Amino acid sequence: MERITVTFLQENGEERVLKDVETGLTLMEVGRDNGVEGIVADCGGCCDCGTCHVLVDEEWRGIVGPPNDIEASTLDLMVPTFEEGASRLSCQVELRPELDGLKVKVSTEF
Repeated sequence: MERITVTFLQENGEERVLKDVETGLTLMEVGRDNGVEGIVADCGGCCDCGTCHVLVDEEWRGIVGPPNDIEASTLDLMVPTFEEGASRLSCQVELRPELDGLKVKVSTEF
């Protein structure tokens, strides 16, 4: 597995830069396991709760890609701060080499 860097901008303004992150994990797993504030992940990554909601930085949206139909439905139902084109559930974003440098903002409104 390759290693990449991801940055979480937390609601308190703190940037959490995580280096040497293993690809193949989800963004939620990495955030949760590294104590990123706001990545609650109540459902454990089942795309069922919205408590791992992030806003993908504009420059990364095309690379990360849009949510599938199930994720889009969960975002619509469970996330009051849903932003078309930016909102993703971090449990559904699998980290891959082309996401090296990814930046997301954690949204604690769920």
